[in-house]
Formats: sequence, structure tokens, C-alpha cells
Amino acid sequence: MNRFKQLAAILIFGLSFCTPLFAQEIERIEPPNWWVGLNNPTLQLMLYGKDIGVLTPVINHPKVQLKKVNRVENPNYLFLDILLAEDMTATSITIDLLKDKKSVKSVDYAFLNRDDGLKANGFDSSDVMYLITPDRFANGDPSNDEIAGMKEGLNRSFDGGRHGGDIKGILDNIDYIKELGFTAIWLNPILENDMHTYSYHGYAATDFYKVDARYGTNEEYKQLCKVAQSKGVKIIMDMILNHSGSEHWFVKDPPTAKWINNNNTFKPTSHKRTTHQDPYASEYDKKSFVDGWFVKTMPDLNQREELMATYLIQNTLWWIEYAGINGIRMDTYPYPDKNFMSDWTAAVMDQYPNFNIVGEEWSLNPAVVSFWQRGKVNSNGYVSSLPSLMDFPIQDTFNRSLLAPENWNSGWINVYEMLGNDHLYPDPFNLVIFPDNHDMDRFFTQINYDFDLFKMGMVYFSTLRGIPQFYYGTEILMKNEKEGHGQIRSDFPGGWKGDAINGFTGKGLTPQEQEAKALTTKLLNWRKEKSVIHSGKLMQFAPEDGVYSFFRYDDEDTVMVIFNKNDKEVKLSTSKYIEIIGDKKAVFDVINDKRFSLESTLRIPAKSALILEIN
Repeated sequence: MNRFKQLAAILIFGLSFCTPLFAQEIERIEPPNWWVGLNNPTLQLMLYGKDIGVLTPVINHPKVQLKKVNRVENPNYLFLDILLAEDMTATSITIDLLKDKKSVKSVDYAFLNRDDGLKANGFDSSDVMYLITPDRFANGDPSNDEIAGMKEGLNRSFDGGRHGGDIKGILDNIDYIKELGFTAIWLNPILENDMHTYSYHGYAATDFYKVDARYGTNEEYKQLCKVAQSKGVKIIMDMILNHSGSEHWFVKDPPTAKWINNNNTFKPTSHKRTTHQDPYASEYDKKSFVDGWFVKTMPDLNQREELMATYLIQNTLWWIEYAGINGIRMDTYPYPDKNFMSDWTAAVMDQYPNFNIVGEEWSLNPAVVSFWQRGKVNSNGYVSSLPSLMDFPIQDTFNRSLLAPENWNSGWINVYEMLGNDHLYPDPFNLVIFPDNHDMDRFFTQINYDFDLFKMGMVYFSTLRGIPQFYYGTEILMKNEKEGHGQIRSDFPGGWKGDAINGFTGKGLTPQEQEAKALTTKLLNWRKEKSVIHSGKLMQFAPEDGVYSFFRYDDEDTVMVIFNKNDKEVKLSTSKYIEIIGDKKAVFDVINDKRFSLESTLRIPAKSALILEIN
């Protein structure tokens, strides 16, 4: 081989060797952008791409300091710790990636001004939530039913399949929700769930920064928040910090060996939630609960890994800033590392002090639920920053009591005594109360399709302390005659073109369903204007002879709520209520639109509930 050919061969060999370095691409930067003016001036960027871990990042900007480069065992990742100057303004910076002091890749990164209109005002006891499973509410845009490249397509005939509901369907029906009297919408998760099957429920995210394309786009979700808020309806985002989907890109190629609990190998959780409170719990049982997976397709994230913890906190802040959501419902709250959960809620509430977060602690024991609420002094020293929780103890007790015989061991006495456990909570008025949700039989099913009991439930959850939440379709008596989540989360009638029954317009509804809708509308629109129900004090009276009553009152108003489970009218002496009624005589019956004068005896119709404004 002559010298020229030798040189050519060396050059070709060198180019082929260097090509992977020069061809390296940054596939992802997360968060995809950030904002100036946040309380915390630090930011950690996750860069992902083939073998970028061998490169040296450089940032030359007078207001941005690269404090630390975190390299991990997986060469496809770089984590950059950045410090922003206090006086930094919106700008775009360039991140150069060097090899042998030469730039082989550059990428721009945007820092934006915060939205002047973003107040992050959270939900509170003046609100009523409408819970929606997006895939099952309304199909506003059939063009996104099938997305090329995504693993699961449309199959409306299958209970566990995707049915086509989307963000556009919710947008199209915001006025319907508002007219019912709802002031907030809690959406089951809307992030990408590119799983092979059962992806509709949303609890196996495969991208924490992207709305599932079968629901719409990030921009459409942002538009939903803005349109809803312009109409006085808040948006509550359903989040999951405990796990992701097994098809998530960082599960398939994790940055560290500790990124996923149990070495990225399925080991089911024990579900022994009381290990957090149990003074005698073993470390083995604590770890089995927290580190175990729900199912094989939901890998359990390790929040004790600092890079993971920072990633999840920043992701939450990003969605609040990006979309302007009004609150978060946190799935499976006690399952992640509890110290991380305290840090996470503290970080969110520090940045947005008027925000609200409700955690799911599915325990029927108020001692367990109250452990997590902000302000609770716990015997083991655990400090929580979580403002609100789902009140599962009240939900279960009330619904069971509706069907129970009326005696000292069951019936209203259980409701009365469960409410008495409010002394365990630092702020019981900030609990979310509900007759059902997306994970249990629908309320009308739970009470054996008894319409009188349904009306009692609607009155109870509309007037009790706390923040009411009703599942979509409750207003038209939706039920599940079969077991299974797919039945519970069935399609809202009228949400699909060609539906014979339309719950939105009332077409095809039975007289009873129409009455249920009218009652819901009356109760919630009345509640909307009643500050005494939002924040007034509560006084309850021990049940007698199948009758239970409580009062909501403040300096301006007194409201009496009475329940009669008997199959006959009850005549109730008003003398027992003198401490709260005093000499007031004028009464307005809210449900029946009647005014009358309060006498010594009050007649309560059989199997009924009354709301009486007393003046």
C-alpha cells in the first residue's frame, strides 16, 4: 500500500471512529424549559442521549452558573446542577457539549417569564369537584382516536380498552359542568400512557412531560385550564409519584441501578400501610410496603435516589407553571418514601402558598388518614406538609349506614361517631368528601339503586364540612351492574356521536334520572352561594329513632340538615335544638322551595333528607 493510500485509510478509520461522537444527539432535556423568578434559584437538568455521558457540558452565560455535573453509571445521561442569578431575565442559553475541548453538540435551552396571571389559587371548601376519567367522558376529536406508533388503539367494545374520550370532549362540555354547579374538575391522569393494554386509566405514565396524544396535546391541556378558569372552574391534576409505566423510556434505560426499587425487578407491595404509624413495625415490613410494586407494569420509583427526587419535584413545579393548574390529587400518597413526600409537598407549598394538594390514603381508619395532614403532631415525629386528604372513613361509613338497620350498633350512630373523630385532624374542613370515585362501585350501585337513599347521599355530601367530589355521571344515576373498573368507568351517554341517550341534553333520560340531575343542579348551585356551608361551624346531634341531624352555622346563617331513614314520617320535637336555633322561627326548605314557621314539632317525611335555612 503506497503512502497516500495509507493516509487515506487512517483518515477513513479516524472518521469512522469519531462518527458516533459527532453523531451523538440529545434525545431529551427535562425539564424541557424553565422559568425565571421562582423562589428556588437552582435547577437540575437531565440530558439523555446515546453516550453523552462522556462529553463535557459548558454553559457560558453571565447569569447562569453550572455548579456541578453529575455523571452516573449509565453513559446515556448527564445531570447538570445550575444556579440562576437573582436578577436573571427571560433568555435562551446554549449548552455546549465538548469532547477533547472541542464542541461536538450544542443545544439551546429557554428560560421564560412567568405568567403574570398565574396565581396558583388552589381548591378549597367553597368548591365542588367533578371527577372525570378522560377516556370515558366525551369524544370531541375523533381524529386522535388512533395515533400512529402508539401501542394501543381504539376498542370501545372492550371495557378495558380505549374508548376515545379526550380533552376536546371536556372543553366542549365545560358549560354543562358549570351549569350543574361544579367549580372544579379533577381529571384522572392525562399524561402519556403508551402501554400495550389497559392504557386508558392513565396510571402508568410513559412520559412525565407529555399529554397522551390520544387525549390531545400539551397546548390543548393548557387551553383547557385557561378556558375552564375563565368560566370559574378550576382544574385539578391527577399525579403519581410512586410509580410509572413499564414502557417509560427511563425504566427501559435507567440512569442508575437504584432508579427503580427492587433492582428494577417486580416484587409486589405488601399494602401494609399502617407500617408508617405502627411503633412496633419491622424495617422488613416497612420496606416491603414502600418499595414493592403495584403490578408488573407499574415499576416502583425510588425517591430516596436524590436525582429521582429532584426530577419529580421539578416535574410538578413545571406543570403548575406551564398549565396553571389549581390543585393536585396525589395518587397512592403513602406508598412512596414518606420523607420525600414531605419534601415534595413542602417544595410545592413553599412556591405556591395558596395552592392545594389532596392525597389518596385509602384507609378507613381516621387515625391513619390524619397522620398525613399538615399540622398533625405525630408520635413518631413525622412532619407532613400535605394540606388535604380524601376522607375514605366518612365515605365508607356513610354509605354503609344508609343500608344498615337503625340500631345502636349500626346505622346513623356510626356516621355520628365517625364524624366525632374529626378531633384527629388538624384541618377537617380541608378534607375531600365523596360518595364514590373511579376505583369503587358507583354510588347508586353501592346503595342498591335506592333513589331515596341517593337523595340522602347527595344532601349529605353537599352540606357536610369539607370539599365535595362527585364522579361524572352521578348526576344522572350512572351505575355499574357488573364488577370491574371498566364498568365503573363506563362512557358518559351522549359523549359519542350516535349515542341514543344524551346526559348532556337530557335526551332519553328516565324521569328518575332527570330528577337526579335537577336535584344535583339545585344543591350545588345553592351551595355555591352559601358561605355558611363553605366555612361555617358544624354541630351534630346524636341520632334517635332513625333520624340524624347536624347544623352548619356562622354569625349570619343557620342551616339544619336532617335525615330520616324510616319508612314513615317522623314528628321531631325542636326543643332539643334550642341551643342552636334559639328563638328563630322562619324556615326555608331548600329542596322543596317552601317557607314556613318553625313550630314545636317538625315533620320529616319518610326516607328523606331536608335542608332548612332557619332565620
